[in-house]
Formats: sequence, structure tokens, C-alpha cells
Amino acid sequence: MSNISNPDETFSGRLDNAKNYAEVWQIVKDTVEFSMRKRRESMMLFLDDLPLQLGAYYPVGTNNIVLNRSLVEIVEESVSSKPTVNALEYNLLLHEYLHALGDLSEAGVRRSVVEVAIKCFGQEHTATELARKSPWILLKDLPLGPFTAHKRVMEIVKDFESSGKYIV
Repeated sequence: MSNISNPDETFSGRLDNAKNYAEVWQIVKDTVEFSMRKRRESMMLFLDDLPLQLGAYYPVGTNNIVLNRSLVEIVEESVSSKPTVNALEYNLLLHEYLHALGDLSEAGVRRSVVEVAIKCFGQEHTATELARKSPWILLKDLPLGPFTAHKRVMEIVKDFESSGKYIV
């Protein structure tokens, strides 16, 4: 990945056109490897209905990321742009991936998310804007009020990462 001549166009096009979590995840790993020279394999993704204030979390010491299914669904329903939804997923997964790589500082990870986004997508891409301002700006105009979603069973995203061995 390090011999990319224009990462802004390469990563932007890939993210804008990603069709599923696995494709967004591959971009997360590739952008971290490109910008930070770090990589970790064998991660698993779970979808769960969490409070809207929580986008995702990484249970320390595991190979799991739990993504807020309700949050993603609300954004999907309110934003007609698949690239914007992909940018949201990218930011949430990138944040937790950096935790999984060993940075447990919230402030440090937030800074790193912005740095990776700027380096890989440029200043104007939606992924960079969400990294700088917070993914929750996508909810600012929605009349959510008290949000209570029906709690569904946590689900594992099949074919999220194709290599490595999983520990559940």
C-alpha cells in the first residue's frame, strides 16, 4: 500500500463505493497501514442495539468490535448518500481498530482518526469532516427525542474479515 501516488483518490473512491462492512473494514486496515504502518488481523464485527451516544466499542483483550446497529440504521434512513453512511462506518470502525491496536486513550484515538483521515482522504472528504467534527453531526437535524429501540439479538457480521483465526 505504501507506493500509492495519490492516496486521496484511491481511498476516497474505494470508500465511496464500498458495498458492505467488509469492504469498509478493508479500507480501515489499509489506511491505518498506509498512514501509521500498523496492522492487525483476525478481527470480528458484531452489530448490537446500543444507546445512540455510543457508536461502537472494543472490548479490551478481544478481537471484537461491536458496532451500534441502531445508529447506523438511523443514519441510513435519514441520509440518502451511501458514501456518507460508509464514512460514518469508517470513522466508527477506525476508532475501535486503533483501540485494538493498543491505543486505549480516547483523546489520542480521536486525534489519530483525524490524522489518518486527512492523510488518506484529504481535507474535504466526508470521512475527514466526520473525523474532525464527530460522526454525531449526522444526527444534529433529526428529531430523535427519547430514543428507545427494540433490543434485538446481537449479530455477527459474516465474512467481515477473510484471513486469520477467530477467537469468540
